[in-house]
Amino acid sequence: MILNRIIASLILCIGIGCSTAPKVPDEQVRNSPNIILIMADDLGYHDLGCYWNKNHLTPNIDNLAKNGIRFTDFHSNGAVCSPTRAALMTGRYQQRAGIEGVVTALNHRHTGLDPTEITIADFFKKQDYKTGLIGKWHLGYDTIFSPTKNGFDYFKGFVSGNIDYHSHVDQVGQYDWWLNTETIIEEGYSTDLITNSAIDFISNNKEQPFFLYIAHESPHYPYQGRNDKADRIPGNKDFHTHGSRKDKKNAYKEMIEVMDEGIGDLVEYLDKEKLLENTLLLFISDNGAAGTGSNYPLKGTKGSVWEGGHRVPAIAYWKDHINSSTSQETVLTMDIFPTLVDLINLTYFNNFIPDGKSFLTVLNNDKIILISKTDPYFGELKIKKQ
Repeated sequence: MILNRIIASLILCIGIGCSTAPKVPDEQVRNSPNIILIMADDLGYHDLGCYWNKNHLTPNIDNLAKNGIRFTDFHSNGAVCSPTRAALMTGRYQQRAGIEGVVTALNHRHTGLDPTEITIADFFKKQDYKTGLIGKWHLGYDTIFSPTKNGFDYFKGFVSGNIDYHSHVDQVGQYDWWLNTETIIEEGYSTDLITNSAIDFISNNKEQPFFLYIAHESPHYPYQGRNDKADRIPGNKDFHTHGSRKDKKNAYKEMIEVMDEGIGDLVEYLDKEKLLENTLLLFISDNGAAGTGSNYPLKGTKGSVWEGGHRVPAIAYWKDHINSSTSQETVLTMDIFPTLVDLINLTYFNNFIPDGKSFLTVLNNDKIILISKTDPYFGELKIKKQ
């Protein structure tokens, strides 16, 4: 069954019907749409208004869900950060890329995603897209593993699992804010910096097709709001890893709402520049929430193979090309790469077979995802059309 895909991904990792048919994009738009992929960090299944949370105010993300496809059975490839990101980049099980667990700041500073891997950014570069990553990488600390060595023309952000939102210091006391392969000093709250840099990237590249991966830190710890103080100082390891703020639940709420505000600014800019009609936006989380967030009604949290560890919010929005709907199809993070290949260039995978399965049929109509009955991972599937 489709569940086997999730189990195959998660156990290895942790062990170390749409209701309304969207429109099919016309051929001209189909050939070169802009793609913006937004990944939240540790955002739980129940952490957004459009996933029934009445405490967190997320009107901008909710609006994308209202006017796009809201997925109710989307699963991250891993229940922790790095494996999911490796699967996203390669369209394959993360174990193939050697990223079976978290690439930690303390013990894994000389390991990372092999630059010989074919990445989603490599694909878009071959299609003459401008490629950018703003935010969290977490697939290698050394510059030999930099996003710029893995298909991205431009990178601004951090390479570790988390940084102080204000001082940009990682979990072991090292400064971690980069422009391509050099660290830079840039003051500001990391969520705002990511939003502003993403808009700048679009502004500088709007005359050509672009693929932009916005990897937010929010709402991963340390739990710090926009107006809080920095907790970490470069070279000093004497700090609370999760932040010194006492009311962490309120900080968590603020962090999500600032991210939502930034996504609203991004969409407003796209609309002002008349780019929304030719831009597919995908919003996902890398795994379930830790204890501060909510995965209700699912059992388990981040790091768990229970559904709360890997069943996450996911939204697809494309103005005038995707109708409002809810999809109950089972989709994994690694399915995004082949879906975008399917959308842009059907011949790209002639010599490379991904593990992920395209869900373009879900974006285009009410058919089930087509999985081969002879797939050696899953065996014969007996799935009826919803």
